[in-house]
Amino acid sequence: MGGLNPRSLTLDAGALIAVESADRRVSTILRRATERDAHIIVPAGALAQVWRKGSRQVRLALLLDDPAVTVEIIDAEMAKACGELCGRHGTDDVIDASVVLTGRRYNSTILTSDLDHLRKLAPKLDLVKV
Repeated sequence: MGGLNPRSLTLDAGALIAVESADRRVSTILRRATERDAHIIVPAGALAQVWRKGSRQVRLALLLDDPAVTVEIIDAEMAKACGELCGRHGTDDVIDASVVLTGRRYNSTILTSDLDHLRKLAPKLDLVKV
């Protein structure tokens, strides 16, 4: 995982679910990352996939309130890039594409439960299965 000291982490929906479920391994990874002043990025589409209970999702809300965390928006440029990436690889999950492109943008390690799909889109990215 980024030499075990990544400068940034990008979280997909599976990683956000692990946060909400208080997964110890993911909690440890995030704690260590913040101790090293790593930047944590949450693609907006991944957040939309898991945000269901609003204020009752306390762990996730606390993560999002952390100053080390940025929610990366999907603007027109990103939307087009996601569509093009899917087109090049014969896939249709634009949220997975947004996770990949966000990981590339920040040169980050991606925490994912969807290793096979992300690997298809970007075989050389630093992916960690959650």
